[in-house]
Amino acid sequence: MKLLDRFLDGDRIALSRVITLLENDRNRRSAILDRLYPRSGNARRIGITGPPGSGKSTLTDRLTKQLRISGRTVGIIAVDPTSPFTGGALLGDRLRMQGSWDDPQVFLRSLADRSHTGGLSEATPHAMTALDAFGKDVIIVETVGVGQSTLDVSDVSDTTVVLLTPESGDSIQAMKAGLMEIADVLVVNKADREGADRFAAELRTIVDLGRWEEGWKPPVLSVSARDNTGMDGLYEKLDAHGDYLAGEGRLRRRRMRQGRSAIEKALGEMWRGRLTKLRDADCTMDRLSERVARREIHPLAAAGELMDELSV
Repeated sequence: MKLLDRFLDGDRIALSRVITLLENDRNRRSAILDRLYPRSGNARRIGITGPPGSGKSTLTDRLTKQLRISGRTVGIIAVDPTSPFTGGALLGDRLRMQGSWDDPQVFLRSLADRSHTGGLSEATPHAMTALDAFGKDVIIVETVGVGQSTLDVSDVSDTTVVLLTPESGDSIQAMKAGLMEIADVLVVNKADREGADRFAAELRTIVDLGRWEEGWKPPVLSVSARDNTGMDGLYEKLDAHGDYLAGEGRLRRRRMRQGRSAIEKALGEMWRGRLTKLRDADCTMDRLSERVARREIHPLAAAGELMDELSV
């Protein structure tokens, strides 16, 4: 059987190989997505993000267990830092998800961020499409540790969980990081630590003062993923947000916004690809850079000239 036929027949090894092709083979990526994309769009997509060390992997593991108890199949995309030696993912998440990764109804894939900004890998949305088309009920995306301007997870998730800890800094700093703006659910992890209650209270005050979508204000939950306390409340809020999105076309509008973002990113990738194929691309860039340095043209004008050359 061909690879995609085995994939559609439920072969997990074929699923793994398809994700590898989507990640590494740009020439075959579009043809594979032609087959898979019409079969996707049914899975619930949950993004989990937060600063390094906030407990994202442990929370993902706990949440996966609860999803499995409810009978749902789960796909997990864990974005890891890139190994400086192999260029692949460091696979640290597998060490913290040992309770889930050997479940045959759970598929865990680590992707290297490859220095891609945004907290995700460039291949993340494609891998999610593969898991969706494979028939997973829920797809969880766990970002690499994020800070300012690394908020791409909201562009691929129906529900974004922002995970913070008492050590994340005061609530004003959390707000500055932009994480508050993308949160559908705010979670203070390591709730047994000193200052957790105060931090959660400050977050609730900021949420009360904020402007949110009509009908949904991000709840602030206190949990301890390590001790598995407070997870029932998180599970309930995730279900509640799913019900909220199901009403009045909200999920459709959210996915249309995400689709627009995906198109814009794909256009950027295509133009970068054309630039690398441009004859004497380095010489062209050097020539334009020198003219910018001499103040003969400004960067926008230089970019316009380059676009004209790429359009030929």
